[in-house]
Amino acid sequence: MTSRIGIYPGTFDPITRGHADIIRRGSKLVDRLIIGVTTNPSKNPMFETDERFAMVEREVNAMGLTNVEVVGFNALLVKFAQKQGANVIIRGLRAVADFEYEYQMAGMNQQLDEEIETVFLMADVSLQPIASKLVKEIALYGGDISRFVSAEVEAEVFERVKLIGLKGDY
Repeated sequence: MTSRIGIYPGTFDPITRGHADIIRRGSKLVDRLIIGVTTNPSKNPMFETDERFAMVEREVNAMGLTNVEVVGFNALLVKFAQKQGANVIIRGLRAVADFEYEYQMAGMNQQLDEEIETVFLMADVSLQPIASKLVKEIALYGGDISRFVSAEVEAEVFERVKLIGLKGDY
């Protein structure tokens, strides 16, 4: 029987509890899950690629998942999936807006390689509002992000905020 290899791609800037939930659940659906940490300059990342990679790797190791590995990539997702021998792309959905974008991406990826299936996992209800972009914004204004990220990630985000030097004055 062919093993199921899944890819869960993202920028993970920073990795959130929502990402961790999708990783945990996605790892149950495949024999091997590859977390693809990618670049996306249009997202204006707070952390460099190598920092995000290390952050994701640490969080995955803390979960104790033996069938998950972290790999960095800077390529077309389908090409990366092919190179890894993956037959499944796992994507998390939080809201209808996510679905519209992800649906379009899944269709394009299918056009590029019909052998690779996209599987959507709905975010846990308690984690649906979490978005890396919002976590960064809350932190930039000195807000509490402890419910959205691990303690280690929280410390890294606030250390970066100190370097940036922006805090709200309210």
